[in-house]
Amino acid sequence: MLAGKHILLIIGGGIAAFKSLDLIRRLRERGAEVTPVITKAGQEFVTPLSASGLAARKVYTELFDLTDEAEMGHIELSRSADLVVVAPATADLLGKMAGGLANDLASTLLMATDKRVLVAPAMNVRMWEHPACQRNVATLKGDGVLFVGPNEGDMACGEYGPGRMSEPLEIVAAVEAALKDGPLKGKHVLVTSGPTHEPIDPVRYIANRSSGAQGTAIARALSALGAEVTFVTGPADVPPPEGVHVVKVQSALEMLDAVENALPADAGVFAAAVADWRVASASDSKIKKDGKGSLPVLEFSENPDILKMVSQMGKGRPALVVGFAAETDDVIANATTKRKRKGCDWIVANDVSPDTGIMGGAENAVTLISEDGAEDWPRMSKDEVARALAARIAAALEK
Repeated sequence: MLAGKHILLIIGGGIAAFKSLDLIRRLRERGAEVTPVITKAGQEFVTPLSASGLAARKVYTELFDLTDEAEMGHIELSRSADLVVVAPATADLLGKMAGGLANDLASTLLMATDKRVLVAPAMNVRMWEHPACQRNVATLKGDGVLFVGPNEGDMACGEYGPGRMSEPLEIVAAVEAALKDGPLKGKHVLVTSGPTHEPIDPVRYIANRSSGAQGTAIARALSALGAEVTFVTGPADVPPPEGVHVVKVQSALEMLDAVENALPADAGVFAAAVADWRVASASDSKIKKDGKGSLPVLEFSENPDILKMVSQMGKGRPALVVGFAAETDDVIANATTKRKRKGCDWIVANDVSPDTGIMGGAENAVTLISEDGAEDWPRMSKDEVARALAARIAAALEK
């Protein structure tokens, strides 16, 4: 799907730059044209000759180069591509982008481009977690810059944690997502997924058995159809999809905040298994046994009904709101009642009784409930369910 696409690849100065050479090869395997730009620091790790040989194109390194400016000025270079990719995106490059600096070729291109920008951060874990870096990341996301990674793992410096650049194939998937054309192109879809964890004390929480697999598959399918997806996920068992904006939360209250911040959206798919209740006053310290056999008494408060809130909001309500109903008894009747009570447009209902193997399994059997009635779908993989639902959402939004 990258055939004929032109990628401007900015290679920053970090040990992860060696992956960018493989990234060039992977992009070209898929038909993309790649023009490399290597920063001065980047040339300490990879050579222009290596990048040029793999890209089969000229490599650009200097802002004040008379020949380059005469042949193709930096303004034209920044706008002739379909997508600008920064890999590795160092802390320095992220800071320059967030601050609007333009003091070398790479930062000038990033300021001058009118195309989407995808960054693959790579840096020491302490640098990634530094408040200044996180402020820059938040600013860039607010500006519409796309992120892939960073991953968590061993660092070249010997530390462990988030900061590793995503693998080349992960970046390729994010590039494909950023360049995709489909029926949902230009649409923003909000997807919630996974369970929520409601704290009892610092070491204990109340949760449910949701793996987040179905919500993740839905977000991936919507993105494949061209949607810009905001993916709000609780602590799921499966990793989030690439090419979407991921917001990780723990509790229902955190999920509510994330959903409110993600609106407006053209559609909302609320696949998360949000806990109905939370402990009213979670303990700040671990609750200990008293040695007398006494049991702790937990008082509960009702969690906010996120699906109902979005379904019944006035101005700013998504054109299509899709809820989920995981039931163990009277599935169709209970889900139909839930749709009316919540006020959503569709409910995706499924039977999660223990003997079905649905909860936490690889397959799903759902019934799509709308004002037109109930439509049973055959049992199939969660990816197939996601693709079918994404296609229905695209058709509904086209009307």
